[in-house]
Amino acid sequence: MPTYKAPLREFKFLFRNVLHIERHANLPGFADAPMDLVEQVLEEGAKFCENVLQPLNAVGDHEGCKRAPDGSVTTPTGFKDAYKLLVEGGWPALGSDPAYGGQGLPHVVSLAWNEMVSSANMAFGMYPGLSHGAYEAIHHHGSDEQRQAYLPKLVSGEWTGTMNLTEPHCGTDLGLLRTKAIPQADGSHRISGQKIFISAGEHDLASNIIHLVLARIEGAPAGVKGISLFVVPKFLLDANGEPGQRNGVVCGKIEEKMGIHGNATCVLNYDDAVGYLVGQENKGLNAMFTMMNVARLGVGMQGLAQSEAAYQNGVIYARDRLQGRSLTGPKNAAGPADPIIVHPDVRRMLMDARAFNEGARAFCFWTSLYGDLLTYSPDEKVREKAGDYMALMTPVLKGYLTDKGYATATNCQQIYGGHGYIEEWGMSQFVRDARIAQIYEGANGIQALDLVGRKLAANGGRAVFTFFNEIDAFIGDNADDPQMKPYLDGLTSAKAQLQDGTMWLMQNGMSNFDNAGAASHDYLHLFGITALAYMWALMARAALDAKKVNGADPFYDVKLVTGRHFVERMLPDAAAHLTKLKSGSETLMALPADAF
Repeated sequence: MPTYKAPLREFKFLFRNVLHIERHANLPGFADAPMDLVEQVLEEGAKFCENVLQPLNAVGDHEGCKRAPDGSVTTPTGFKDAYKLLVEGGWPALGSDPAYGGQGLPHVVSLAWNEMVSSANMAFGMYPGLSHGAYEAIHHHGSDEQRQAYLPKLVSGEWTGTMNLTEPHCGTDLGLLRTKAIPQADGSHRISGQKIFISAGEHDLASNIIHLVLARIEGAPAGVKGISLFVVPKFLLDANGEPGQRNGVVCGKIEEKMGIHGNATCVLNYDDAVGYLVGQENKGLNAMFTMMNVARLGVGMQGLAQSEAAYQNGVIYARDRLQGRSLTGPKNAAGPADPIIVHPDVRRMLMDARAFNEGARAFCFWTSLYGDLLTYSPDEKVREKAGDYMALMTPVLKGYLTDKGYATATNCQQIYGGHGYIEEWGMSQFVRDARIAQIYEGANGIQALDLVGRKLAANGGRAVFTFFNEIDAFIGDNADDPQMKPYLDGLTSAKAQLQDGTMWLMQNGMSNFDNAGAASHDYLHLFGITALAYMWALMARAALDAKKVNGADPFYDVKLVTGRHFVERMLPDAAAHLTKLKSGSETLMALPADAF
């Protein structure tokens, strides 16, 4: 059966040596999170994930969730007890506002915790994970009364939250949604309609579920300009703020999915349910994007998390499995064969996985730190840059990390050969679970269109050119260090190719929008490769500096070799993406639909 070990040393290296988060100790959140405390928190979190959540991963996959005739849902064996321990441990409150019972730690610390949860048990992690999105939407857009009513229980994990966008006839095109909201004399609304693909839409883990629902008030403008956001609790609150009367929302069915079987993905039927407007009328999409942006960073992390879990198990198998002999002579002469980790093609898959995982983790944490600076920094220019980076990097993180995370999980399954295709070994679960991350919270094709269609041009391209200038400054600052040469050469090449692709889009995308659409996938991947090249250069700098202080330590030597593997074996893909994106849309769009 698969196992999981939290990458605590990686977290420590990123926080201390690469991101230097102690430099922000004067800011709220960071002031109460010295590195010794952060490391203790993550060590305890690792124990919970390794010992409580990971053993339930296969259980959830095999059992799934069960719906009773009355619409109630039972989660897999052990999930309810594990969730109780999660709440008792205060884990859902890590990064939330202390005004509502949160612990106020930086979001980048919460992201490390969430990576461990998702690697150990992705389906379980989606129950508290979506609650944080609901928390963010109400925290940013709700009234004071709504914050007081819902946030403390969402923060503690006593209640969970959902986001309700998709309907049977519309997914990404939310302008087509039909769920209606009828105003009532008391200021509430009556919500009727059907939502599908609602993760954690019904379950037995918490005493209430707070649904955030997009609906159209009668008489509202057509399209996305007429969408409002409502909070619709499973149980209406009584005079004491506790769950009381059951609301008019019920689970009509549980979706039968390829993966994440342990999470209840529901069809929810709203029949005259009581809902309360969040924020302004007809401004619901803006409020919902607060949830979606939080969720998209989390989904990118899920791609990394499944890749990490698959990699760890691939390494164990490759060390143990005896098959054939090394091409350069036996390495296990006393045995009947060598372990397959001696074979170059197995090494290729393992090194690709390791280089991706470590670069992707750095990219996630680096971006999340800017999210903290956007929230806490008193410097207007710092907040401007942080906001630009959060907007620009979110679609890259979501799209690139989930595409590559799925591919990496598949490669690690390949290491097992035929055993990887047999359910008892557990590798197929990582592949099946990882697949959804490319689809939900905006399919990756939509992320690519968002990147080239909205994020690049925002503020005259300020964000992407700031990123280019930052890379140039880093290269210049380190150009005299010969030990940095391989990493700087790779970064210089990738940045030049990304800049070339950016300029091509600016010149050709606006004149023919199909050119932008045809280039979007390859541009997103080119951006992802460049971002990881920058992360590997940052990590190489940090590893070299740490070696000067700490002396011999295999950790830093391994880090430097892994970075060189990324530069030599993975970064060259950037050139292919640039060539493809600059080929334009002609052949993609040439055939009439009936020719397919």
